[in-house]
Amino acid sequence: MNSNYEHILEPFTFKSGVELKNRVMLAPMTNYASDDETGEVTEEELAYYSKRTGGVGAIITACAYVTRDGKGFKGEIGSHQDNLVPSLQKLANTIQHRGTKAILQIFHGGRMCPPELLEDGIPISASAVAPEREGSVTPREMTEADIERVIEGFKESAKRALEAGFDGVEIHGANTYLLQQFFSPHSNRRKDKWGGDVYNRMNFIKEVIKEVRSVVENRPFVIGYRFSPEEIESPGITMEDTFKLIDFLKEQNLDYLHISVQDFWGGSIRNKEDKASRVLLAKERIGDKVPLIGVGSLHTPADVAKALEEVPLVALGRELIMEPQWIQKVEKGEEQTIRTTLSKKSQKELVIPDDLWNTIMNTPGWFPVEE
Repeated sequence: MNSNYEHILEPFTFKSGVELKNRVMLAPMTNYASDDETGEVTEEELAYYSKRTGGVGAIITACAYVTRDGKGFKGEIGSHQDNLVPSLQKLANTIQHRGTKAILQIFHGGRMCPPELLEDGIPISASAVAPEREGSVTPREMTEADIERVIEGFKESAKRALEAGFDGVEIHGANTYLLQQFFSPHSNRRKDKWGGDVYNRMNFIKEVIKEVRSVVENRPFVIGYRFSPEEIESPGITMEDTFKLIDFLKEQNLDYLHISVQDFWGGSIRNKEDKASRVLLAKERIGDKVPLIGVGSLHTPADVAKALEEVPLVALGRELIMEPQWIQKVEKGEEQTIRTTLSKKSQKELVIPDDLWNTIMNTPGWFPVEE
């Protein structure tokens, strides 16, 4: 093995006591492979995760909806009912059988849920404000009862993850979904305790974290939180808002924070003149209070090693779709054979579910694709 990459393979222990065998995690990526009617995992989905386990220290799953009105994707994992525990157990066991830790990402899509996936066809959100996207619909503003029900949904999903044998959960507060919608001044125009200034807009996040933590207190079980540092909309989340959110999150006894950006070294999406890495700004604000997972366009072991000079953990997404043996090849000193492009003939070899494969092939520029 190349000595420059030894740090990548060093173990890491979270404050909850869960130990990862190395510093690399599979980033949460939608795979559209669960049963669309029930939310149960399928054999196709289990095969996809089985192909990618054993090397990385942990796999953070595709998002799992915590209430039925939170379903954001076709073929999304369900965690909203007790009868899904056996399905979740299959998923946890599949990920863990070669020593990789399993973390279930729990989620509500809010106003980003496609109406056709919802039982009543009406998405809900903090306020009745539509996303600034073509074809978007205006959501229904959540009532107090809705808010309490969804918070309970996060709690119960965490309880099911624990019962199913997962090593942790990641609360999905990023990528324009419901927790971010409550934090954002674009999507949250409420005048009650759930809205208003930047601190009141954190109240929904605070309650979700508190209820999830109540399920797993004093157990070796990871609780992480994912966030997006900025929004392009105006009004929208700014880096100054996110600094206040980080100040709050780092005091919540979480095991990690996970930033969601396209490029580890990339600057602001709100101000193209601001080139400072959002990851490094977040890390500076967090200090040593809680580990930060970095992500974004880290393709090679050299890229990952450089990133790990700044943060303790990294998550790889597309890289592990193209190269499921990424870690194993680093361990064997075969990093020069790591695939960095996707052949149009490689779906079966790489065990990529049909709907994910079709999405990749029909989304120009998402992956470097060769014939």
